[in-house]
Amino acid sequence: MSSGRHSQATLLEGPILGSLLKLSIPIVLANVLQSAYQLIDAFWVGRLGGHAVAAVSVSFPIIFLLVAIGSGLGVAGSTLVAQYMGAGQGRMVNHVAAQTMLMVAVVSLLLSALGYALAPGLLALLRVDPVVYDGALVFLRFSLAGMIFSFGFAMFQSLMRGVGDVKLPLYIVTGTVLLNVVLDPLLIFGWGIVPAFGVGGAALATLITQGLALAVGMAILSRGRWGIQLRIGDFRPDLAFMQRAFGLGFPASVELSARALSMNVMIFLVTGFGTVTTAAYGVGINVLGFIVIPALGLSMATAALAGQNIGAGQIERADRIARLSAVIAFVVLSAVGLFVFLFAAAIVRFFVPDDEAVVTTGATFLRTVSLSFGFMGLQMALTGVFRASGNTLIAMVLTLVSQWVLQFPLAFVLSRDGVLGLEGLWWAFPVTNVLIAVVTAIWFLKGDWKKGRLVEHDPLAERVTEEVLIEERSA
Repeated sequence: MSSGRHSQATLLEGPILGSLLKLSIPIVLANVLQSAYQLIDAFWVGRLGGHAVAAVSVSFPIIFLLVAIGSGLGVAGSTLVAQYMGAGQGRMVNHVAAQTMLMVAVVSLLLSALGYALAPGLLALLRVDPVVYDGALVFLRFSLAGMIFSFGFAMFQSLMRGVGDVKLPLYIVTGTVLLNVVLDPLLIFGWGIVPAFGVGGAALATLITQGLALAVGMAILSRGRWGIQLRIGDFRPDLAFMQRAFGLGFPASVELSARALSMNVMIFLVTGFGTVTTAAYGVGINVLGFIVIPALGLSMATAALAGQNIGAGQIERADRIARLSAVIAFVVLSAVGLFVFLFAAAIVRFFVPDDEAVVTTGATFLRTVSLSFGFMGLQMALTGVFRASGNTLIAMVLTLVSQWVLQFPLAFVLSRDGVLGLEGLWWAFPVTNVLIAVVTAIWFLKGDWKKGRLVEHDPLAERVTEEVLIEERSA
């Protein structure tokens, strides 16, 4: 039995908690290590001063926006892979994997070129301080140059989750993060014949390590020992599949793009309060990104586990998976939030040890948002089952409501001088987290997502199978 088929069998039967933990623990560890890129960057860039931290802070939302636009294809690919795997249609798993990797490569190259050309105008639109601008532009352009590697490796991880194999990505991420530990200070500060790239060195280190990670991932997929095998014939553009993937991926792209645009607009509000607030916000967002990793891991595990069970027609088991995942996420993130509340200042000081103004402002931000972490975790876990069932439209609507109906309007109103001022920006986060978690839970309980089996009576699968049979007869 191949590793992929063995993983599939364990996901479709047995105790749900055991299956969730078996998937989520390696995913969480991989995401912790993946986030270590940002944390290592923040640690070393923080040694350059508050202006360098602010340069990274204003660049990240732009990068995230461009990544989000193309990431919907990844959501579509991983959803289809999980359901086809659950339905036992291995040939379609390979076809979906190849087509998704092809589309991700094309989209990432287009977005890299577009982002590189528009970078100066985007930073000007955000009203970045002159002392921050040069570093932000260098960091942004290095990051954009490596987007194909980041996109490609993220897609590799999604495909491996879809077939239920989550250990290989963990091993690869471990190696690249260890390499990044060495490259970051070397490229930021320089040594010997290696020039000092400053803020841009952090992005260059990530570019190199992600390129290596993608190369290893593609080699693994081409060998076919882990549930997926990429073949040259599967990379021929398939318009029928692309149309279907677009139908699934477009709402996911809108969802992720809306979240990223909201981050950019929030940066616009934050920069209006000065460099100290911008740096504090950047540190806080980095910490939040690390804190939600357990919930993100559970969400991804839920999507993989529920997706295969939905593909196999085991809808009620998928329902139980989602409920258990939501409870675990709420409890774990609430405990983490309490820890952050108690040690907020020490956490910020770790990243910016010599700027007490940034420490004070960043600690206030973390304390304000920390006690709502549990609600954030619950919402993320339930969103995983929406994606697993192909209901990316639900996730899109929830994000639009969260970011554009709740968070940004609240931040804009509450941050006015006559209301709460700077603290109004911070209070928009916990209020939004609680409200959107309640809305998500209600939508989940309605049960519309249970109608999302994508592989039943699938003409696309029948066509691909027929083409394979023809190729085998003519070989």
